[in-house]
Amino acid sequence: MVGARAEWRPEGADRNAVVYDADGNVLAEETLGDGIEHVFATRTGHIWVGYFDEGVYGNYGWDGPGPPALGACGLARFSPSLQPNWRFPQSGRWGAISDCYALNIDGDTAWTCYYTDFPIVRIQDGALTGWRNDIHGAKALAVGGSRLALYGGYGADRNRLAVGDLGDEALRVTGEYRVVLPDGQPLPADTQVIGRGPDLHFLTDDNWYRLGLDDIPTKSDE
Repeated sequence: MVGARAEWRPEGADRNAVVYDADGNVLAEETLGDGIEHVFATRTGHIWVGYFDEGVYGNYGWDGPGPPALGACGLARFSPSLQPNWRFPQSGRWGAISDCYALNIDGDTAWTCYYTDFPIVRIQDGALTGWRNDIHGAKALAVGGSRLALYGGYGADRNRLAVGDLGDEALRVTGEYRVVLPDGQPLPADTQVIGRGPDLHFLTDDNWYRLGLDDIPTKSDE
C-alpha cells in the first residue's frame, strides 16, 4: 500500500509505503518519497515507482530545507523490503525525467514515456533502450513485442489512442483512434487508465474495462 504524498520534517519523513502479507502482517514499512504518480509490483516482489514533477523537484520539505527529493530520478525500483536498488539515470542520451507521465511493467521489464521530450524508454536488466516519439502527453502505454500503444494527450487529445511499431530509432505511428465507452459515450473525465503489458485498463467509478493491443486495428481508416 502506497500513499502519493510524503512530507519531510526535521523529526523524520512520512512513511508512505507498507508491505503486508496475506494475513495482514506488516513485512516492511518505508518512505518512497513524495509526488508518486505510478506504482507497480512485479511477480518477484520488486516495486517500480514513477514520480510526477513535485516528487522530482521537491515539495513538502524535500530539497529544502530537507534532503534531496527521493524521486529526483523520476523513476526508481525498490526491493521487496522497500529498499532502493535501481534509479533512472539523470544524464544520458534520452535525458532526465521531469515527470513520469506513463509507466508499464511487463514481467521484470519497465517501459516509460516521460516529460519533457516524451521518448519511449525500455529498462531491461538495468540497460536503457530508447525510441523517439512524436506523440506528446500520453499518460498510459501498452506494449507487446515491437507494437506499442499510447493513450492520452493534451486538451482535445485527452482520449487519443495512438498505435504504432517500434523501429530502429523511433516509434512509427500506424493509427490513431478515440476511446469511448461501449455505448459510444465519452469516457468520464476522471477515468483512470493503467497500462500493464499488452493491455490498457480503464477504471471508471462503476466499471473496469480492458483494451488489449490485439483488439486495436493495426491501421486506422484513411
